[in-house]
Amino acid sequence: MNLFDLKGKNAVVLGGGGILGSEMAGGLAAAGARVAIGDLRQENAVRIARKITEDGGQAQGYAVNAMQLESIRAAYQEMIRDLGSVDILVNAVGGNMKEATTNDQVSFFELSGDALRKVVDLNLMGGAVLPCQVFGQAMAESANGGSIINISSMNYYRPLTRTPGYAAAKAAVSNFTAWLSVDLARAYGDKVRVNALAPGFFLTDQNRFLLTDPADNRLTQRGQQIIAHTPMGRFGTPQDLIGTLIWLASDASKFVTGITVPVDGGFSAYSGV
Repeated sequence: MNLFDLKGKNAVVLGGGGILGSEMAGGLAAAGARVAIGDLRQENAVRIARKITEDGGQAQGYAVNAMQLESIRAAYQEMIRDLGSVDILVNAVGGNMKEATTNDQVSFFELSGDALRKVVDLNLMGGAVLPCQVFGQAMAESANGGSIINISSMNYYRPLTRTPGYAAAKAAVSNFTAWLSVDLARAYGDKVRVNALAPGFFLTDQNRFLLTDPADNRLTQRGQQIIAHTPMGRFGTPQDLIGTLIWLASDASKFVTGITVPVDGGFSAYSGV
């Protein structure tokens, strides 16, 4: 079981102030890693880091705008100053917008182009490409290499209705994950691995308006459809991601690169009949 031990490892979680990101940061810390939590709102990162520290882990919070390369570089320099090196990168930046979501009143043809671009940029560029340029280069040049873990989605397996920008971006995240894994392996051998997690359906601030009715918190028709197509019959909890995350971050998966792992209660495997 020492294969899963992260003691002595330094992990960065971008988007670590969010629901899934904060849980993943806590999971890495519980496995022994020192964690640098980056978030657009530094107060959120500091708050999560404080909670992890109170629970016995090691964590610090940093301000970083994953949509801006210079901000990522500045945060990286701060993290290197405090940690010395980075062994694990988790790209948990992402989300959807109401303005980029169709509904009974708004068709695809009426969606805001600006909103669609923001969603694509947030999930693909900020959620994978730009951080990988900074931290991936550092890992490639380090003697210890590292593990990069992007966050994909069920939209990688089949695009879901109503969220065209989010679906396209998350499918692109998995494609980019596979592309980068090959590019780095061909250039640096087994030093840097790149994989992705594809969470199933988790209730978060970004999708709650689609899955529950704010008036009485009951499931919407969409929420009911998701549960009906999830063989395990429930939404995921953030804690459900931790085991797979630690596997991908640790030496337990040292010959694994270029894959997207679904953590979805069977959603992606179920044909509906």
